Amino acid sequence: MINSLYKKFKTEIVPALKTELGLANIFQAPKVTAVIINAGIGRFIKDAQFIENVEKTLAKITGQKPVRTKAKKAISNFKIREGQEIGVMVTLHGKRMYDFLERLVNVTFPRVRDFRGISPKSFDGRGNYTIGFKENVAFPEVKAEEIEKVHGLQIIIKTSAKNQAASLALLTKLGFPFTKSKT
Repeated sequence: MINSLYKKFKTEIVPALKTELGLANIFQAPKVTAVIINAGIGRFIKDAQFIENVEKTLAKITGQKPVRTKAKKAISNFKIREGQEIGVMVTLHGKRMYDFLERLVNVTFPRVRDFRGISPKSFDGRGNYTIGFKENVAFPEVKAEEIEKVHGLQIIIKTSAKNQAASLALLTKLGFPFTKSKT
């Protein structure tokens, strides 16, 4: 079965982006290439059970087995040694990516406490967008009574857009609720 967000992207969003951005053909339209969900372990770095809980949580949210990330170099101030596990991440592509984005926009954002939209200032200048969540309980797959320690996570949306304006247009058309900037 084809994802409804992907179908909407192909039939409605791409032609609209072509006219809005003044592109020569539909293949120049920006698209989402990957979604990366990342959770750092932080102060619980020595607690192996916490790392496993974060891993299970990301697996529930994404439907894919997470990968543990390791420190590339030692940082004595943070008591981190080279090769030590410091986080967990998942990279989504294709159908799972569009399923995740649809759930993020339609289910997760409305569940966030005191949600007033996401900031249009979180672009990196190359068309990628980052969202941070302080609590993982905003996701419907995570039951509040099942988790021992609440942790935050970061979602990076990689796009093929060359600049912030094209990426903002793409994500707005996909349904991301951006706040109006006061500039």
